[in-house]
Amino acid sequence: MSEFVTENRIWDSAETMPHDELRALQLERLTQTLARVAEVPFYKEAFAKAKVGPDNIKTLDDLRRLPFTTKADLRDHYPLGFLAVGRDRVARFHGSSGTTGKPTFVAYTKEDLSTWADLCARFLVSGGLRPEHTVHIAFGYGLFTGGFGLHYGVERVGAAVVPASAGNTQRQIMLLKDLAADVLVCTPSYALTIAEAVGAMGIDPKELSLKFAHFGAEPWTEDMRAQIEADMGLLAFNNYGLSEVIGPGVSGECAARNGMHIQEDHFIVECVDPETLEPVQPGNQGELVFTSLTKQAMPIIRYRTRDIAQLDPAPCPCGRTGIRMNRVVGRTDDMLIIRGVNVFPSQIEEALLRVEGTAPHYLIEIGRPGTLDEVKVHVEVRSKDLSDKMSHMQALRDRIGQEIHSITGIHADVHLVEPQTLERFVGKAKRVLDHRTET
Repeated sequence: MSEFVTENRIWDSAETMPHDELRALQLERLTQTLARVAEVPFYKEAFAKAKVGPDNIKTLDDLRRLPFTTKADLRDHYPLGFLAVGRDRVARFHGSSGTTGKPTFVAYTKEDLSTWADLCARFLVSGGLRPEHTVHIAFGYGLFTGGFGLHYGVERVGAAVVPASAGNTQRQIMLLKDLAADVLVCTPSYALTIAEAVGAMGIDPKELSLKFAHFGAEPWTEDMRAQIEADMGLLAFNNYGLSEVIGPGVSGECAARNGMHIQEDHFIVECVDPETLEPVQPGNQGELVFTSLTKQAMPIIRYRTRDIAQLDPAPCPCGRTGIRMNRVVGRTDDMLIIRGVNVFPSQIEEALLRVEGTAPHYLIEIGRPGTLDEVKVHVEVRSKDLSDKMSHMQALRDRIGQEIHSITGIHADVHLVEPQTLERFVGKAKRVLDHRTET
């Protein structure tokens, strides 16, 4: 059996650059980036406070002498306090959704947009995209970087784009069918919604032309990948990015699908203990920290992503030399502390998908009616597994509860609900209601 799920193709020779050349390029580009940010007010002040500057960075190890940048820093300098070029050079603005306040804006020069397209082209090609394909993009188009980033990456490869945007699932399916798209781009949770709707409409997934999918923008599990692939008859690939760094294109899976290759000629990655901020050993989970090396409009230094993952420096059979990251298991600000146990929603998702009979739609509800935390997990049961026999449903609840405890170490009150009961999402799924934070 081949170690690749599809043909191993490489877009850019820089992806296979020898390590010594890659490190030399990183240092050269880091020096150039530090010169660009030296007059950005935040960095000028932060460097002075840390008593460090561009002249003190002689090796890549010296990067650790520089201060971190956080989301709060970007918000404190709203809207464009991190801009490192004149407004006349800005070609595009993007930003976070701003669901909890003002968005975090990021800017791009014309050169930044070209770099971004190339970075997206890399992971798209590594995940099967060819110029003759048609790509259906069901990400929202707007301030969110996902839609436009993937759009221009697809065009850079030479494939056709269907800019379907998000929502109106039945229309999405009509477009997928009528335009015979080969590739689907969206969040993994929305792919589940599409797959469910395809079944409800009585459409055989084989009637669609989909061969590949590229999912990002939210954590998802290997079990969810298997479910989507089985339901839709395609190969699904994971990619990672964040708007503060550039958007999608920071890393992506190759045909081996054993981790996402970080584009190290454009970014330096660190993995640190979120409490001590000290580096963790390769293979251990930690918070990812990124420094951009080629971004012109808004370079970022040692940005704390809050995303928890682990790095793998081992060689990959695909030939790419960039270090790999595993899938993000959660965010430090999404981590739930339940009776002293750290739990990520993705762990509960993993448990649910391991139990035959459950659908991949769930809601975690946390409260503290007395002095102790209580967790309820609402999970849909597949139509074919609904039963009037209480003993059957109780056995299913017990299996789910046991699997949750096995993976997370916590005991949860499992509530089984009928199909189509829980809310569906076209963007990032909202899986947690934490009543402990309510006032």
